[in-house]
Amino acid sequence: MPAARPSRAPARSHIRWDRVGRIALLLVLLGVIALYVNPLRSWWSTKQESAQRQSEVAKLERENERLRERRAALKDPRQLEDEARRLGMVKPGERAFVVEGLPRTEGR
Repeated sequence: MPAARPSRAPARSHIRWDRVGRIALLLVLLGVIALYVNPLRSWWSTKQESAQRQSEVAKLERENERLRERRAALKDPRQLEDEARRLGMVKPGERAFVVEGLPRTEGR
């Protein structure tokens, strides 16, 4: 009689491949999300900087318009003379007087 071999059942694997697949997919998803974080952060900071620059441009445009209006007003000789006198200038041949102790008026 031939020697009897002990019967062995095939060894069952204790690895749950369905869980391994899920974990692998989760890791891939987290990796893809991580790749979007830095560009998203960069986009957000660029958007905020753009808003700041736009407000700065609007402010400079208002100032530019005010200065253009002032330049146009100073082309009038009477306006130019008034501005020069406000700065303390006198015409050639005029005598300048300084009066002290007067109350200040609004606008000057």
